[in-house]
This record gives sequence, structure tokens and C-alpha cells, in this order.
Amino acid sequence: MSGRVLFVCGTLNQTTQMHAIARELPECAHAFTPYYADGLLELARRARLLESTTLGRKLRRRCLDYLNGHQLPLDLGAARGPYDLALTCSDLVVPRNLRGGRLVLVQEGILDPPSLGLTLWRRFPTLLPRWLAGTATTGLSVAYQRFCVASEGYREHFLAQGIPAERVVVTGIPNFDDCEGYRRNAFPHRGYVLACTSDARETLKGDRRAEFIRDVVRIAAGRPLIFKLHPNENAARARRELRRWAPAALVYTSGSAEQMIANCDVLVTQYSSTAFVGLALGKQVYSYFDQATLRRLLPLQNGSAARNIAAVCRTLLGRSAPAAAAAPAPVPRGAVLEAR
Repeated sequence: MSGRVLFVCGTLNQTTQMHAIARELPECAHAFTPYYADGLLELARRARLLESTTLGRKLRRRCLDYLNGHQLPLDLGAARGPYDLALTCSDLVVPRNLRGGRLVLVQEGILDPPSLGLTLWRRFPTLLPRWLAGTATTGLSVAYQRFCVASEGYREHFLAQGIPAERVVVTGIPNFDDCEGYRRNAFPHRGYVLACTSDARETLKGDRRAEFIRDVVRIAAGRPLIFKLHPNENAARARRELRRWAPAALVYTSGSAEQMIANCDVLVTQYSSTAFVGLALGKQVYSYFDQATLRRLLPLQNGSAARNIAAVCRTLLGRSAPAAAAAPAPVPRGAVLEAR
């Protein structure tokens, strides 16, 4: 083995990204854990005060179901550490047992838009936690040695936030680096308008849901309409709203949103990373985010993000790729990795 590596998971998207990277590091000893915290946040989690977050029991259970279903080795909360290297998709919370060690941050997807929480945190960074502003503060812990990001557009964004240039590497991100692959699917519908909702209410952000549904119905203009609900959303409440304002729509609470996007004609989103999939596949996309900005930030379609991130990990571990592996060469600081 060439080192012990911990993969900190979380949402299903975060978990599958970590699993993809682990597959590209077969020479290492792997361990996986759901997203975790310590101190007051851990007490709050146990008291079920964080149920709408990645630390909550619902998302933690989904993560564990995936890890157990794939028979991946568990080490809850890195209790059997320390590790030679750890990877995480979020640095909003960095547990004490990961601080000071080798850490790689991997961008999960789209970021929350700037908010009052971000303004307050920037004004009082020593008094307020980063998670107050949601994913808008991604990367601002600078508690990692490398930050693997989706695109050159995102690298420019993070450098503008004050993150040191030598820590940011453009690798692409798993799950968003080969959107064409989602066209190969068995989803039974074709030629519809698809609306992907967000969990804004569950994460204490504003959501004009009635207005959003009416806008989707207007955009559909009589065409078949499908709603894919966010997995962290209150599905019962969302279904009631849709029965009222879009009674003819099909509603899915599970399944691959990306495959649904591949088969749709039009995609309507709120604050979802699925907008990137729609743009990469050439769909007509409506989003709360500015279109020009989304195109500038669009993740690289290199089909090799997990392999590129594995190369970053080997560099930090001081290892070379196994002779039989088709991994890229070590990554120069601040480099942009393309497909090989």
C-alpha cells in the first residue's frame, strides 16, 4: 500500500465523487466516512438540530447506505486516524482531527450566490462560522494543501476570493466531467420540460416556490412537464404545491436528474448544479444564475477529473502512479489538467 487515505463524503453527489477518486488510487488503503463535525456542532447533530444539512441523519443515512451497498471500508469520524491524506468536498466544517494534516478539497458543484451571511462572515470572520454563508465560502478555510476545481472560470473566481494561487488546481470534477455520458440511459420519457428544484427552504434560504412553479408552467406552454425534486427537500410539501399549481406534471423524488436532463428539451432550475449538465448538453436552460456566468464557470468536459485529482493526491503523498495505471503526470502548481 502507498498510504492511508480518508474520503470524507456527505451528500450522494459528494459520496459518488469521493468513490470515483478512490477507484483511481488503487494502491492506497482507503477509508470512508460521512461528513462529520466535532464540538458544539456534533452536539447539535446528536440533538437533531441539523437535519436540513449534510450533517443531518437523513443525508448521513443515504451516505452510509451507499458506502455499505458498495462494501467500502468505514471509519466514522476518522476514529482510526491519523491518515496520510484526507479528501473532502466541503471545508465549511473542518474537524480538529483533519487540521494540520494533508488535506485535498474537491469542489462539489455550483456555489451558493453571495448573501448577507457572506457579508457578515467577511466582516466578523473570527466570530462567525463559515457555514453561515453556505457554500459561498467554499475554499475560504485555506485548511488544505490543494483545492481541485471544476474549470478555469472557477479558478479565477476562487483567486478573486483571496485563495493562494498555488493551492488551486483545475482538474474538472467527477459527476460533471462527462455529461455526454448521461445520454446513455433508460429513462422512459423524451421531449419534455424538466424542472429541477432546490432545497432552499430546508437550508433556510428564500424560495418563492409558487412563483417558480408558475414560471415553469408558463415556459412549458402546454408541453409535457416533469419536476425532479431535490433529495433534501420536504417531498410531501412539494407534492402538495405541485398538485395545486401544476397538476398535470409528473413528479420524481428519486432517480438520476442528469439522465432526465439528457432526455429533456428544456431545463428549468433554481440554484442547482444541474444547470451545468443542461448547458454541457446544449439544452435550453433557465436558471436563477446568470447564463454568461454559468458558461464561464462550466466544468471541464475532460472525462478524467477523478484521475486528475488522484494525480494531485499522489503528488502530495510523494508517490508515483502504479506502472499499470493510466494516470496523468504529476500536476504543476496552478496547472490546468486536460484529458489524456
